Amino acid sequence: MSLWGRNDNVGSAGTVSLNYSTRIVTGSGTSFGNVGAAKTGDVIRFGIRGNRGTYHGDAVIVGIASTTQLTIGSTIGLTGASIAGTSFYISELPKYTIKDSTYQRRGGLSRDSLVYGISTSSSSVPSSYRGFSHQGWVGVTTYMDNHGNLRVKSEVLVAMSGITTGSEGILYPTAQ
Repeated sequence: MSLWGRNDNVGSAGTVSLNYSTRIVTGSGTSFGNVGAAKTGDVIRFGIRGNRGTYHGDAVIVGIASTTQLTIGSTIGLTGASIAGTSFYISELPKYTIKDSTYQRRGGLSRDSLVYGISTSSSSVPSSYRGFSHQGWVGVTTYMDNHGNLRVKSEVLVAMSGITTGSEGILYPTAQ
């Protein structure tokens, strides 16, 4: 298992529910385990980031039983809120960032600190975030300053070419 991959949106079809006590994720309309879909070591991101919905956090996939069932290694990167019939997507982001408190949601709508795959050629990156001069995995923190202005701070975690982002692998500010 590599420490990171090149795809920030391996798959996202269907919805999922999580049993916190067993750490089993059950999908509806999902394709876990199919060629080109989720695999052991990938990260499942529960919910949609930003102003498009509720984001519940990330977990590393440790086993895949079928196209509709997988197991996560830990719930430490999750909010603890009920996850049922929730949208999701699979990412190959750096796994170490899930347990790094720097890149866990800090709570509320005023701050968001997460890891994103950036493709500088991607037209899906909003114009307000197009200051990236490289491709790779980036830790991005958005927050409101004391004057109510949205601020964005980023740091390069892994600079690499060939990053693929999808419709959910783009940046959405949580503060509006």
